[in-house]
Amino acid sequence: MDSNGSSDPYVKANLLPGASKANKLRTKTLHNTLKPMWNETLTYYGVTKEDMVRKTLRLSVCDEDKFGRNDFLGEIRVPLKKLSPNQTKAFNICLEKPLLKKRPSTMNAVRGMSVYEEDSGEVPAEERGRILISLCYSSQKQGLIVGILRCAHLAAMDSNGYSDPFVKIFLRPDMGKKSKYKTTVRKKTLNPEFNEEFFYEIRQDELAKKTLFVSVWDYDLGMSNDFIGGIQLGINSKGDQLRHWFQCLKNKDQPVEQWHALTNDSAELSD
Repeated sequence: MDSNGSSDPYVKANLLPGASKANKLRTKTLHNTLKPMWNETLTYYGVTKEDMVRKTLRLSVCDEDKFGRNDFLGEIRVPLKKLSPNQTKAFNICLEKPLLKKRPSTMNAVRGMSVYEEDSGEVPAEERGRILISLCYSSQKQGLIVGILRCAHLAAMDSNGYSDPFVKIFLRPDMGKKSKYKTTVRKKTLNPEFNEEFFYEIRQDELAKKTLFVSVWDYDLGMSNDFIGGIQLGINSKGDQLRHWFQCLKNKDQPVEQWHALTNDSAELSD
């Protein structure tokens, strides 16, 4: 609260475990009010069924201070398993202040931020991010249409806490130069939107023997690009990736969209 008895509140949203800049959303700041009404919608893309079981939404209310550290006012936590698909649910919950533990090791690393951190006791597994891909075999064009739609929660590769992501795709066994495509680069974002399509002219029976490699990279001018993560779609894939490939082959002329978690296995995905 400010010295004038009012406040400049805003709300931050994080998905736990694994809170990072990639999955942090926030509202605008409302000035000089103790009764804020935002009426904003914050959207998370790439939330999986597994996330709905194990993740929790944390909403933190803070007071913005232009000349110092923002003040933490309180938070609420909502396990995603309390929600139902395609149903809006309202919550009326009092804000709480969690128990905090001082971590001296962070004293020299933190600038302009509180040196008190939440003692959650859990270390989340490394997440590379997710990618939304559309596949469609066109009987009219006699080929595969690959849509690179967007990515979410990408790992930050640059020192500014962001990445400059782009996506490369390869159809293998090698079809020569016609097998390689890449999207444009999106600057300084961990949640890029591409909405780009690429076409492979290939018979359906031949396509069944191919594997589509999709990789996400961080563009670095004058340096080697950094590999963020990738997936492969084909007969030798497993789980959701294999199901997506089969759905594409089974349902001609119908675009099939699906989110996929990126992995750190770059053996088949680099140039």
